[in-house]
Amino acid sequence: MSQPPMMPMPEQGGSGLKIPILFGIVIALLAANVYLFLQISDLRGEVAKAKNDLENELRNVRETSHISTQTASRKAETLKSELDAARRRAEQLAGQAREEAMKQVEVLEKKVEEGDRKALQQTEAVKQEVAKVEQSAAAANTKAAEISTDVGKVKQEVASAKSEIDKTIADLKSVRGDLGVQSGLIATNSKELGALRALGERNYFEFNIVKAKQPIKLNDITILLKNADVKRNRFTVEIVADDQKVEKKDKNVHEPVQFYMGKYGRFACELVVQELKKDRIVGYLSQPKVTAARN
Repeated sequence: MSQPPMMPMPEQGGSGLKIPILFGIVIALLAANVYLFLQISDLRGEVAKAKNDLENELRNVRETSHISTQTASRKAETLKSELDAARRRAEQLAGQAREEAMKQVEVLEKKVEEGDRKALQQTEAVKQEVAKVEQSAAAANTKAAEISTDVGKVKQEVASAKSEIDKTIADLKSVRGDLGVQSGLIATNSKELGALRALGERNYFEFNIVKAKQPIKLNDITILLKNADVKRNRFTVEIVADDQKVEKKDKNVHEPVQFYMGKYGRFACELVVQELKKDRIVGYLSQPKVTAARN
């Protein structure tokens, strides 16, 4: 009596492609987030592109899930068909042939159960991947909204800061220096000095000089405080610039003390004392940003 034909083993589907896809999606999201922070001006375009890429990837994953499910279903139906054929064959056999057929039926049943179990696992895995992609897309949209809000806040802060600087600059005064040269705007406190710096027209160097035997170096000049008369609100300093020494005697607070240096040509440097204390002066040095042409 001939043996019943052996049934083909079902093919097992792999899931190795899903991990690289997910890994690529995660890397793309991370790169998109970094790029969003570094390039705020291109935020909307980049977010739209990232969103479109995520939607395409989601569509691909869903299509893969649909194909995998259909393939698993076809395999299960094929196995069930083979099982039914084996059963019909077994009913026609007797004795040992019937027993052998029943053994084959049991083997096929196990294969069917295993195939159904693997198909279910694959379907669940694909559903989880789809959920992760959807969560990533939602997170990207939320992040984009947060960044847009932050950009709006920054713009408001910049506008407010500019308005404050403009108001401070409007309050500043232009006075004539001790050399009779019309000075630029004079800052009487640190806030006003910050506004002058924002204009970017000159370089400013703050100082806090104590009366001593040795002068202090401030940028490319040296200053020696010789006297600070709090009662008369006057001070006397000795300035060395370009190896030339000049004494500025009995100067007033907020009075631009002017002197010239060769590299600035006809543009005067200015020393402005904002606060006078016993044996101490506090203020800033103002120098032009332009320099005289050199041969």
